[in-house]
Amino acid sequence: METRFKSIGIAGSGFYVPKKVLTNFDLEKIVDTTDNWIRTRTGVRERRIADDNEATSDLAVKAARKALEDARISPQEINLIIVATLSPDYLFPSTACLVQDKLGIKDAWAFDIEAACSAFIYALSVAEAFIKSDTCKTALVIGAEVFSRIVNWKDRNTCVLMGDGAGAVVLREVENGKGILSTHLGADGSRAHLLKQPAGGSRLPATEETVRQGLHYFKMQGNEVFKLAVRIMSESVITALKKGSLSNKDIDLIIPHQANIRILNAMAKKLSLPMEKFMVNLDKYGNTTAASIPIALDEASKQGRIKEGDIVVLVAFGAGLTWGATVIRW
Repeated sequence: METRFKSIGIAGSGFYVPKKVLTNFDLEKIVDTTDNWIRTRTGVRERRIADDNEATSDLAVKAARKALEDARISPQEINLIIVATLSPDYLFPSTACLVQDKLGIKDAWAFDIEAACSAFIYALSVAEAFIKSDTCKTALVIGAEVFSRIVNWKDRNTCVLMGDGAGAVVLREVENGKGILSTHLGADGSRAHLLKQPAGGSRLPATEETVRQGLHYFKMQGNEVFKLAVRIMSESVITALKKGSLSNKDIDLIIPHQANIRILNAMAKKLSLPMEKFMVNLDKYGNTTAASIPIALDEASKQGRIKEGDIVVLVAFGAGLTWGATVIRW
């Protein structure tokens, strides 16, 4: 019996960011920094911060509803929910299960993926595989973060970067030749120390001492991460394109993880591409970790920056270390 090849693609997208805006000028009042210092070193001008009563699942649900509306489907058509996050509501149950309940979906199975800033691409690849294998027909893939809860607002090297938000896509079978063409994923646990939250897990459970030392905050060795991010994201793009029998000349738009404008400028040079081919919105939202790519994807789509037939590349790099790139024909 011949197996029919399936093309899996994005049928709809949506994003949500909290209403509260935290500008660089606001940060000048709480940490030793300036608007000029932040803009020139990161490209960030402002970011969104969740209200005290907003958790990751709340943001995820709002983004998901917009994606469902964009795809013109009802929640009950969803068979699988994957939430990419490193700031879940709880260690357990999964945020995906909370999203399932809030959306009133009865029959979908649900789980989280934690691969830091690369998690949305990991989740997209997992959902694609499940649909191709006929395990499900329609998946809801969400990247959602309330990262502001684990940021040290006294550390100017990290707090200026981060923001909260959520983005979602509906994934299902599409017309042959369109959708996801190829994906490249990678990880290197030997460099796990470069980006981490030291306490709060089984290695260093919460104690008065760990809280006093600020070990529940996000830690990063910025210079090392910068160099690795530029090289590995550039290599990931090239590898994923080769898997799809394409080259960088075929790219119509790159939607990268929104970490730092200097990383994106360096990537553009490495790939011999103009910055006009990069979707950049980190000036408005900062680094929203697992949410940054789906937020940028939806904005690019709604702004008309992606046309039918375009080759779009998603690429990310994050703690783990993890990385990934996905090539899509829109």
